[in-house]
Amino acid sequence: MSAPLIVSAGAATHIGLRRTLNEDALLSSAPVFIVADGMGGHEAGERASAAVVEEFSPYIGRSSLDIDDVLEILSRSRAAVDALSASAMGRAGTTLSGVVLANVDGMGYWLSFNIGDSRTYRFSDGELEQISVDHSVVQELLESGELSVADAATDHRRNIITRAIGAGSTGDADFWMFPAERDDRMLICSDGLSSEVSDEQISQILAVESDPQIAAAALIDEAVSAGGRDNITVVVVDAVSVASRPGVQMRADDDIDEETRPREAVAGGMG
Repeated sequence: MSAPLIVSAGAATHIGLRRTLNEDALLSSAPVFIVADGMGGHEAGERASAAVVEEFSPYIGRSSLDIDDVLEILSRSRAAVDALSASAMGRAGTTLSGVVLANVDGMGYWLSFNIGDSRTYRFSDGELEQISVDHSVVQELLESGELSVADAATDHRRNIITRAIGAGSTGDADFWMFPAERDDRMLICSDGLSSEVSDEQISQILAVESDPQIAAAALIDEAVSAGGRDNITVVVVDAVSVASRPGVQMRADDDIDEETRPREAVAGGMG
């Protein structure tokens, strides 16, 4: 039986123009597509992000994962990162954002999760939608109305996060589950992209570059050209074939009718 969701992906990372160490890590192989942005300095951040990737790596090659799988991996990831701090690595920590391919009654779904201020977006029908919600001081100020969107981009607190894996945080990840649709393009990135490149510029690149690897590289180049003040990591995932109902596969170039169209996406925290 075919997998309910078949994808094509591209990924790229860059140290940026001001850092001496790349503390970002990524995994881009079905069914796991994640970006982790480490913190802690003195190699602690680099090892923290790598530890999370290592915990997800054994699941590569499976057709899908479910939320219990991800919760178990996150629990092991937190233990691994906490162990780094305990072994004199300093206050090791990392953000994490991404998607895994999921199977709901034979239909292809995206299972998205986030902790920290790395981000996951969906680009569909020419529209860019941020799926994840930043765990940051600035995001909390935006939600309370104490800070405007225009001021948020330059606020001196924009790099202060409120949840992480490690770094003394016990905050949980947020989850979203929604059906995949043909032509979906998922973007996962560290804040080295989102802090340098506007949503409009991101949308333009995702619309023009049809190859996910070329799109990922183009986004990196744009962030470097804008200043590259942080490490930059990008993963682009395209839905190539989607089962909208058990046994029915849709490729991205297939015609579909309303009977086979998946239900509308449902966004909402599950954690």
